[in-house]
Amino acid sequence: MNKLDITTIKCIYFLGIGGIGMSALARYFNAQGINVRGYDKTPSPLTQTLVDEGITINFNDQGEAIAKDLPSKEQMLVVYTPAVPASMQEFVFFQSNGYKILKRAEVLGLITQSSKGLCVAGTHGKTTTSTMLAHIMQVSSLKCNAFLGGISSNYETNYLADTSSVFTVIEADEFDRSFLKLSPFASIITTTDPDHLDIYGDKENFQKGFEEYASLIDPVGCLVVRKGIHLTTKAPVRTYSVTEEADYFASNIHYRDGQQWMDVHFEGNSWKNVGLGLPGIHNAENALACIALADFLGINENVIREALESFKGVKRRFDVHVRKENLVYIDDYAHHPTEIHALLNSVKKMYPELPITTIFQPHLFSRTNDFMEEFADELAVSDTIILLPIYPARELPIPNVTSEKLASLMNNSSIQVIEKQNVLEYVSTIEKGVVLTVGAGDIDRLVTPIKEMLLSRNNEL
Repeated sequence: MNKLDITTIKCIYFLGIGGIGMSALARYFNAQGINVRGYDKTPSPLTQTLVDEGITINFNDQGEAIAKDLPSKEQMLVVYTPAVPASMQEFVFFQSNGYKILKRAEVLGLITQSSKGLCVAGTHGKTTTSTMLAHIMQVSSLKCNAFLGGISSNYETNYLADTSSVFTVIEADEFDRSFLKLSPFASIITTTDPDHLDIYGDKENFQKGFEEYASLIDPVGCLVVRKGIHLTTKAPVRTYSVTEEADYFASNIHYRDGQQWMDVHFEGNSWKNVGLGLPGIHNAENALACIALADFLGINENVIREALESFKGVKRRFDVHVRKENLVYIDDYAHHPTEIHALLNSVKKMYPELPITTIFQPHLFSRTNDFMEEFADELAVSDTIILLPIYPARELPIPNVTSEKLASLMNNSSIQVIEKQNVLEYVSTIEKGVVLTVGAGDIDRLVTPIKEMLLSRNNEL
């Protein structure tokens, strides 16, 4: 497939269709009238949404029996993610029988070849930043299509469609080097802190991955990068920072009436009192990146201001579920020490008088092993720490890499490791403070039960 010619495709089958990235692609093709089907391991609210939109999903690995419900292989495209085990029987069947199979990243790459891809890469912040950028585009006259790594709170979806727009906003994922399949017209790079060392091997190769990605950006496009990150690219570069002068920088960051505000400076311009819909210094930084790219695209100040102030964020990114005078509940996807630092720093600034209880589910044995001491240092800021067992995702256990080992590195007087099924019982004893659920595994299944438990004590938010 040199280009995305969907006219010859009658059916697309997604292996892992319930994933946040895969489901967005499924929606894209379903909206174009293609027969979309797929497999996922377990039902979820997201798979139910796909079913409600007319997509057929099976939750049992049917192996070769899956063929009886599908058209001929010449009319088929199979899309998968690296999270799909190589031993999965449907995957094995498709591979063994000559089906056209592409990774999700390869399909996104084909889409960026036929549109102007506005890609957001980086170890942290790319989901919020790409969703914020997509919102600015939608508020503007440019509009966009968008494949997001989370559910936008403004649009209640991870996929935005506008057939009139030439722009496509894409979260560029560095895992498995997926972002190297893209053809960005312009890109934001938020951070290059090492991660996924199980894939890259070491910090040096991780940085080389971002170097290669930066080289893919269209020379007539633009690279927007946090100041201090040095990458070689043929595209013009714009830097941003909330801590020092850059091409785009912020000053006077403060809270007023429960909202975050900042002044923005660039190219002789000073935008006073830019209101942000989200709290946190890291979100002020995300907003600066979006301002720089939106300015490059010619979007005017008033549109950018309106979009930033009306931006509601992304589900599971500083997602406030309960806000009482002395009891707050926030859920967040943070799964890297740097992200946890940003989360806890924001919480302490917003609620300085309340104790913090952090319920953290480590994600991946390899990541926990690579950053064990860093996790311990950042989590120790909490008053109380509850650790769940490590969520393995695609991995097998690593000897002596456990939540108990992580707990042993912290000196907090209140820290314990408990099973996920015992979390609600623990939360029922909390009467005051900020409760955080943190992690990228299946801890999100606890969000609604915790919210309902806390609200049952008082029906007022």
